[in-house]
Amino acid sequence: MHKRFMQLLALVLVALPLMAGARSMEPLVSVDWLERHLGGDDLVVVDVRSGIDGSDRATFEDGHIPGAVYSNYVEAGWRQSEDGVPGKLPPQEDVAALIGSLGIDNETDVVIVPAGVGSTDFGSAARVYWTFKVMGHDRVSILNGGHKAWVEAGKPLESGWNEPETARFEPDFRPELIADADEVSRAREAGIQLVDNRPAPQYRGEEKHPAARAAGTIPDALNLEQQTLTREGTAFMVDRETLDDLMAQANVSDDRQTITFCNTGHWAALGWFALSEVGGQDNVAMYDGSMVDWSRDENRPLASGGLFGN
Repeated sequence: MHKRFMQLLALVLVALPLMAGARSMEPLVSVDWLERHLGGDDLVVVDVRSGIDGSDRATFEDGHIPGAVYSNYVEAGWRQSEDGVPGKLPPQEDVAALIGSLGIDNETDVVIVPAGVGSTDFGSAARVYWTFKVMGHDRVSILNGGHKAWVEAGKPLESGWNEPETARFEPDFRPELIADADEVSRAREAGIQLVDNRPAPQYRGEEKHPAARAAGTIPDALNLEQQTLTREGTAFMVDRETLDDLMAQANVSDDRQTITFCNTGHWAALGWFALSEVGGQDNVAMYDGSMVDWSRDENRPLASGGLFGN
């Protein structure tokens, strides 16, 4: 009798995930995966196309993945200006309200869809993905290749607007995924790896963001350029082997605590995604204020081309 009971219990335990409609949510999902799961219970597809890729709500309404809801990455409230620094993470309650307004609660599976036109565009999805992770929501993925890949694969589209039914999302904040200037200063002293995801001319101090006070990078930072992390001209992430090669070329270690940064925490989100989610590294955080925040204090050191500057 006891043996029979244990056999039945084992069958129930195996079946529970299937009964609950559980899906395996990886950091990246393909267009075929999304097509198979489209319309399933507790799955929300969030289209984040914006002015970064030349899109807006009208673009979404002209054609989008069936059932998707729209949340303009630039305008919806995923980022905010704070003390003159653009791109900062808004207060938890504001982000939770934004997530809930999309029909997403703590049990919802989420697939984020960028336009699919390049690395900066993928950065939009990576920043939203990072935001979900900071808020404690793990069941989130990015559509590899974005909307463009969906269209080029001949997958169906629909037009018009999908109005989500507001849900309640409760954040479970993860401070270990976000860094501020003080933490970056301490990180330098502690030997924590700093990774600058900007293009090399900005890293070398030859160019700068318009909102930055001065050119340069944080001393001792390594340069892993964001545009190398997707296949050229696409929003397809490079594979693990290519990522390992890029890291080796940039002298980026795969076993050190790391903080990524850029100008305003956009390209750095792609760097964070590559190291943490594709590379599988523990202890990777992102400095969302990045160089615009760092450079505004004249007492913080700057380096140029790996050499200390003023």
